[in-house]
Order: sequence, then C-alpha cells, then structure tokens
Amino acid sequence: MIGLSLAAAVGGILVGAIGFAMSYDTLAAVALHWGFSKDLAPWFPIGVDASIVAFLALDLYLVRKLTPWHVLRLAAHLMTAATIWFNASSQGPVQADPVRAAAHGVMPILFVIGVEAARRLIIQKARLEAGTATDRVPLHRWLLAPVSSARLYRRMRLYNVASYPEMVRREQELIAYELWLKRKHGGSLDLASEDELLPMTMAPYGYTVAQALAMPDEQEREAELRAEEAERRRLEAETRRQLAEKEAEADRLRAEGRLEAVRAEVEGETGQARAHARAQVTAAERAAEMEKAALETALVAEARARTAAAEREEAEERQAAAAADLEAARLERAAAEERRAAAEADQVAAAEERAIETQTIAVARRAAAEADAAAAETERATAETRLAAAEADRRAAEARVLEETALTAIQESLKDAAEMAKAAAETRLAAAEIERRAVETEDIAKLRPRERAVRKVARMILATANGAAEQLPLADIQRELDVSSPATASEYRQEAAELLASGYRP
Repeated sequence: MIGLSLAAAVGGILVGAIGFAMSYDTLAAVALHWGFSKDLAPWFPIGVDASIVAFLALDLYLVRKLTPWHVLRLAAHLMTAATIWFNASSQGPVQADPVRAAAHGVMPILFVIGVEAARRLIIQKARLEAGTATDRVPLHRWLLAPVSSARLYRRMRLYNVASYPEMVRREQELIAYELWLKRKHGGSLDLASEDELLPMTMAPYGYTVAQALAMPDEQEREAELRAEEAERRRLEAETRRQLAEKEAEADRLRAEGRLEAVRAEVEGETGQARAHARAQVTAAERAAEMEKAALETALVAEARARTAAAEREEAEERQAAAAADLEAARLERAAAEERRAAAEADQVAAAEERAIETQTIAVARRAAAEADAAAAETERATAETRLAAAEADRRAAEARVLEETALTAIQESLKDAAEMAKAAAETRLAAAEIERRAVETEDIAKLRPRERAVRKVARMILATANGAAEQLPLADIQRELDVSSPATASEYRQEAAELLASGYRP
C-alpha cells in the first residue's frame, strides 16, 4: 500500500505538471491570437489553470473538514471544461482535425480525474473515521432485481444501515421468518397475531426480526419503568407532603403554645390589676365611710355637749333666781342640788364618752373585717391567676412534647433514608469490587475483547436479571458495550447464558 500510494502521488503530480505545462504553452500562444497583449498573454493560462487547482484544493480541504461546498467543485469542473475547450480549439476548428484537438485537450481531463480520485479517497477516509461510511447496492443486483433493490436501498439510506451484507442478512431473516410463520399457521398469515406479524410490519422501518419481536417486551418493560418512576415520584411527593404537614403542625402547635402562654400572662396581669383596683376602691370607700361616721359622731357629741351646757346655764339661772328668794338654807340646799346636778352631768358625760368609744371600736372592727375580706378576695384572685398560668404552662409543655415527637419522627425518617442510601452505596461498591476483580482476572488471563464482553454481559445477568438471561434487555447490553446492532447484543446475551450454564461465576 505504501508503494501504491507513492506511485499514485508521483504519477498524479507528474501528469498534472505535464498537463499544466502543455496547457500553459498552448494557451499562452493562443492568447496572443485572441487579442491579449504580450504582457498579459502569459498570465491568461495561469489564471485559467490556477483557478482549477485552487478550487479543487479548497474543495478537498472543506471535504476533509466535513464541510463540503459543491459550488467549488462545480466551478472547478466548469473551468476544466473551459481549458479543455481552449486547448482543443487552439489549433483551429475541432471538426477539422479531431485527433489533434483531443491531443491538446486530454491532459487537463487526466488531471481532473486524478483530483477526483483523491477526493473520493479523502471522503471515504473521513466517513470511516466518523463511522458514517456506507456500502452501495451492487450494480448486478440493480439489474437482476430492481424493485427489491430499490426497497433495500431505501431502507439502508433512511435508517442508516451502513453494511450491505447486513441488509441482505436482514432480508433473508425476514423471508425465513415469514415462511416459518406460514408453516406454523397452515400456509396462511391471516391466523397470525399482531405480535407475530410485527417483523413484516416493521421491516420497512429498518427493524430486524429480533428487534421487531422484542418490541412488545421492551415496550412493556419501558411502561413498567415509567410506572415505577411515576410511583417513585408520587411516593417522594407524598413523603414531602407529609413532612410539610408535620412541620406545619409543629409550627401551629408552637404558635398555639406561645399564644396560650401570652394569653395566660395577660389574663393573670389583668386579674391582678383588677383585684388591686377593686381592693383600692373598696379601701377608699371604707375609709370614706369611716371618716363620714367619725365626723357624724363628733358632731353629735358636740351638739350634745352644747345642749348640756345650755341646760346647765338655764338651771344655774333658775337656781340663781330661786337663791335670791330663798334663804341661806335654801342656798345650801341649792348648792347641794348643784353639786348633785354636776355629779349627774359628769355621769352622763362619762356614759356618752363610753358610748362614743364603743361605737368607734365597732366601726374600726367592721372596717378591719371588711379589709380582711378584701385581702381574701385579692388572694383568691391571685390564686386563680396562678392556676391559669399553671394551665398555660401545662399546655405549652404538651405543645413542646408534640413538637419533640414530630421532630423525632422526622429524624427517624431521615435516618431511614440515610440507611437506605448507605445500603445502596454498599451494594454499588460490592458490585464495583466484583467488576474490578473480574477485570483483573480477565487481564491476567489475557482474554480477547469478545470474551471480555461476554463475561461482562454474564455479570450483568447475575446483577440485574437474577440469573435469567431473557430478563436482561438488549438495550442495556447495547448501552454498556457500545453496540449498535441488537442482533450482536443478542449474540452476546446467548453466549453469556451458555457461559453461566457452564459454571462461570465472577
């Protein structure tokens, strides 16, 4: 291949150089006959032929960068046709001497053919690197079976089937399956179910027989996965809702406890203020009554004293008048009477004083009893206030207990979630450790890539399908092994099942 590459490169360059040299000489000479000046005539072939090289080189560069622009290629071909026509007609009319005209025009054609070959090589290499290279339907198939070839070509292009042998194998599988299905149902497909007819139904859309038959299981599995995901989201939402309700309930209980405490405090302070005010009002009323009673007692005593004094003055005046008329004996008797009257007055005054003192003491005692009753009423109101405060404290304690219970439940839920996450992490760690030991064992055994892939699928069957190969989806195998064909994934799964049956354990 190195020798062929060198020969192609050297030959292409040599043919191009000769062709451009001959074209330059011919076009430079004919430019003078076409009216170009001696200074511009040598530049005319350079402008024509250099444009061909520039356009083709730029087209190859854009193709290599996967951004082709067909205008460049068309312009290069138009300039090639122009230079061919210029070279062929440089020696006169083409019809006059076709051989000479072909001799002058063939070299640019050879150069363009070489560039097109290089372009095809670069495009194919870029497609191979990008993984987009596709096979073509052979010409003999188009000639022998044009209708089926058209269907085959359509499926390959529409559904990105790059391999022509792979497409032929799919057609053969479909034909064999259809024949088997007819034999199963007595030569008629009318008795076949919709699931059995899926390969024929999905074949125009690029599905293989295995893919079409696996569609119901895959769709059911996807539906189950969607249902499981929806159920998981619903449970998560329910858990979040319950947590929010518990938090709201805890906040409500805390708020109610604070409100009850404030209410009890306010009621206690209000009761104390009311009791204090009532006590002050009662004491003021009683003091006013006592002052009023004392004032009335003093006025009565003063009035009685004034009356007694007036009566005593009148008696003295009468006694004085009688004394003027009576004799000395009578004067003595008057004096005795006067002394007796004075003694009686003293007794009356003493009795009045004793009565006044007894009434004052009774009033004071009644006031003291009323003050004691007011103090008892105040103490009773204070006791009721303390009882209300104790009830508020009890309710606040119950609220705190409920809050602590809710927080404990939340912590238990978070602890359970953490334990579940830890168990899942330990499971993933154990699986990773098994995978690492298996890879080290495969490295020591120097297994081939396919044997490694089969063992990896076997470990996937043990880990995710509980040892049942049929329960492992082909899509998981394609994703893990980066395989585009479900048929290849199915082969891996079959070989992995055989490997497990033979006693393989990682």
